[in-house]
Amino acid sequence: MAVAFTKEESFETASETLLPDRPVSPHPNLVTEAGLKALELQLQQAREAYDAASTIEDVNERRRQAANPLRDLRYVKARLGTAQIMPQPTSNDTVAFGSTVTFRRDDGRVQTYRIVGEDEADPKAGSISYVSPVARLLMGKAVGDVVETGGQELEIIAIV
Repeated sequence: MAVAFTKEESFETASETLLPDRPVSPHPNLVTEAGLKALELQLQQAREAYDAASTIEDVNERRRQAANPLRDLRYVKARLGTAQIMPQPTSNDTVAFGSTVTFRRDDGRVQTYRIVGEDEADPKAGSISYVSPVARLLMGKAVGDVVETGGQELEIIAIV
């Protein structure tokens, strides 16, 4: 009965703004120092976006504008609450969380990635998550070691 007395637009807008939560990984939330700072910045940005949306007078537009920041706030707060800062590797003997590893593929391509937490991984920018298949294969390996993935061999040529 309550819906009968609301504007159809308000009902539709309300249903549009009930966004599902962003999925949270089941893996431990390991982060670098930079990853923790990035999460803190994301929290600040989500708060600012939510605060800006809260000032909009039109209730429908306010709901629309607040939906994403509200979802992001829930996600980032959860991730900050479970973040485990990992120290920089003390040795470059083997690949570890936080290492930058360079490897050569069978086809001659040479790639370099830093192994980081899930939220800070960005392969195009040169970082991969520690739970990615390639990172899992490389962890614990040393320069000269060869691992196989998808029928291809990767030879580790440097660890920094």
